[in-house]
Amino acid sequence: MGNCLTVGPNEALVVSGGCCGSDTKSYIVGGWAWAWWLVTNSQRLSLEIMTLQPRCEDVETAEGVAITVTGVAQVKVMTDHDLLAVACEQFLGKSIRDIKAVLLQTLEGHLRSILGTLTVEQIYQDRDQFAKLVRDVAAPDVGRMGIEILSFTIKDVYDKLDYLSSLGKTQIAAVQRDADIGVAEAERDAGIREAECKKEMMDVKFLADTKMADSKRELELQKAAFNQEVNTKKAESQLAYELQAAKEQQKIRLEEIEIQVVQRKKEITIEEKEIDRTEKELIATVKRPAEAQAYSMQQLAEGQKMKTVLIAQAEAEKIKRIGEAEASSIGAVGKAEAEKMRLKAEAYQQYGEAAKTALVLEALPKITSKVAAPLAKTNEIVILSGEGSRVTGEVNRLLAELPVSVNALTGVDLTKILPMMDGSPLLFNSSGIWGQSSGII
Repeated sequence: MGNCLTVGPNEALVVSGGCCGSDTKSYIVGGWAWAWWLVTNSQRLSLEIMTLQPRCEDVETAEGVAITVTGVAQVKVMTDHDLLAVACEQFLGKSIRDIKAVLLQTLEGHLRSILGTLTVEQIYQDRDQFAKLVRDVAAPDVGRMGIEILSFTIKDVYDKLDYLSSLGKTQIAAVQRDADIGVAEAERDAGIREAECKKEMMDVKFLADTKMADSKRELELQKAAFNQEVNTKKAESQLAYELQAAKEQQKIRLEEIEIQVVQRKKEITIEEKEIDRTEKELIATVKRPAEAQAYSMQQLAEGQKMKTVLIAQAEAEKIKRIGEAEASSIGAVGKAEAEKMRLKAEAYQQYGEAAKTALVLEALPKITSKVAAPLAKTNEIVILSGEGSRVTGEVNRLLAELPVSVNALTGVDLTKILPMMDGSPLLFNSSGIWGQSSGII
């Protein structure tokens, strides 16, 4: 029989011995092990960090100055299997105090030996390098004990002969001397610079006053010129607004007429569909039931065989009637389209160039909308120019090029058509050609 032993991650369990004179040893960290009664021995070793405070008093440096150095070291037992076995051989059965004492003596010995090779200035001014040197020298020795040095720092360095304070006084005196000299030179340079700045300030002030007067005069001249230009632009804008308003009213009227024509076409289409629906409803509710009743009586009289034959004939007749109805519908639509094309051809032949012009004018808004479509996402267009009149010239140039672009696209000269719009306009839409009497031809 035996016991099941457990150990946490901060301890190492060593199980030795066993049945039949076994000399094997098991090292468990944060786990469990089985121990037999009477023949198995189990011991524990702490893996927690141990803090050491090595202190070397009155140790002579390389210059023969006796100083006292204190430090702080953090060490722990390594958990590697081989190193843990070494640590168990060295310290198993010892208390934490005994382990600390052994490690403290080792660190203090290395610390004393290193102090004897350095000067006071090297130790005091570069403590980190001194601590690193101690750690590098002591690490191999404590490592052979299965111990790892996690950190080592110098806590304090002092002496009983005020050697270190004397070094500080010399440095302080030199710094104070340099500071006094710097203050005197700074005050001298400040006085000279202050006088120069006052002179420059007066020169800048006189120059600024002169420029301010010139700027004020230029500002008044610019204001007068701007006011004149603004008044001119306001007058031009008002005239352009009135002209554009008249054009927009004309476009709105044309759109209203087209909407009325489209609505009338829709109404005619709806009425035709209603007639077709009523006709189909009468066929379905009156004619078809009567035919079905007669067909049923005939089939009952002739028998089951004739019934099958007549059903096939009825299906054939149904398909035939549907085909005839669809053919009639397609013929009617074709005749209507042909009549429409004939009327348009007569209108085009009668009016010639005027009909062509009306078609072009009717298509211009659609062409313009397609061309201007990329500009729909543009929030603002800014024309940069050094002269105020240059903007008006650019706009006039763009408007002057419009008839040339339309003539290149369509072959119609707008400069010859626009004078016709002073009287009754010649327009063309999908319903026909409109003349001066506003009637459809």
